[in-house]
Amino acid sequence: MLTIRLARVGAKKKPHFRVVVVESRRSNEGRFVEILGHYNPRTEPAELKLNRDRVDYWIGKGAQPSDTVRSFLRRPQTAAQPAETPAAEPTETPAS
Repeated sequence: MLTIRLARVGAKKKPHFRVVVVESRRSNEGRFVEILGHYNPRTEPAELKLNRDRVDYWIGKGAQPSDTVRSFLRRPQTAAQPAETPAAEPTETPAS
């Protein structure tokens, strides 16, 4: 059976997680089928990026999300907001 769960990556005391599809009997560091996103709990607020289309695909194929991933899926989806650019200062032209 397939499971959607977190796989820890990152240095010691600096956790960073991948959201992966993996065979349920494999270890957390074991071989995975596909990376669906990542989760960084060290940023404020915690950064979560998921490919929702692929998550829905794997759930449709019978993959079971872990409790943590299930809580991530319940979060409201936030649209990526473009970075704000400062407004251009109007240039003054000398009056002739």
